[in-house]
Amino acid sequence: MTILALEIGPEEFVASRVEDGVGDDDICRIPIPRKAPWDVCHELLLEAAGGAEVTALGIAATGPIDMAAGMVAPPDIASWRGGFDIVEAAQKAFPRAAVRLALDGVCLALAEMNFGSTGGVQDALSISVSQKVIGGIMVGGFVAVGRTGNAGHIGHVLVPGFDEPCSCGGRGCLDAVAGGAAAVRWARQNGWIGTSVAELASAADMGDEIAVAVMGRAGTALGRAIASVAALLDVDIVVVGGAVAQAGQALWKPLGEAVAAHARLSYLPGLRVMPSKLGNVGILAGAGVLAVTG
Repeated sequence: MTILALEIGPEEFVASRVEDGVGDDDICRIPIPRKAPWDVCHELLLEAAGGAEVTALGIAATGPIDMAAGMVAPPDIASWRGGFDIVEAAQKAFPRAAVRLALDGVCLALAEMNFGSTGGVQDALSISVSQKVIGGIMVGGFVAVGRTGNAGHIGHVLVPGFDEPCSCGGRGCLDAVAGGAAAVRWARQNGWIGTSVAELASAADMGDEIAVAVMGRAGTALGRAIASVAALLDVDIVVVGGAVAQAGQALWKPLGEAVAAHARLSYLPGLRVMPSKLGNVGILAGAGVLAVTG
């Protein structure tokens, strides 16, 4: 019996077996191709399975998705933007497998609940800030999925004080300020010469002036969004991970200041905002939980 987890991200497909002892060397990754993305994804899953029969597959996909219909429509995969029935495709590829689909943020929340920092509470918000800002919500001990499966899209919460255009077509979204792609773009427009989110986070941690300014904007925006969502959902803990979260005090100091300035209601002073312990495998680990538990 082989259980697989698949992450469909903005830039890459990631797959692995779901079993004890899985390490970084056991995780298969490949950049998302411009053509035939499902063919490439299928080959990656076969590689992860290693010739064994697949009996369950959990899929964590960047949104939007239609969970009930088994459809994904990620804006970063051109041929899937209008909708791709990934559950049907996966079931055809692995006829004996139970295939389950959820939003990446939902899977992140599942991972934090089972392996991370939110297992001891009933109400929490899990956030990953890498190429994009994603989030998952736990309310009353259950991870919320929403009517269509897209609950937790904190990247498209509006942030006061910012009006940058967002890839969704709106303006002032958190993702347009704090998302890695937006942060790198702003930094390069202001003279930074790096190219990646990881480079930008490292430069900020080392004190580069432009990178620190970028992370100051990102931290302020994140803190304001967190304060708003915490007031709405009455959560105990907010866990923040992802590549941008590795920027050190350049990000975390303005984030904490923004939370302190805006989370002022009587039930919010105990709000805890902390780094994730899951590294870069939280979403994939949550896909594994989805595969195992349904």
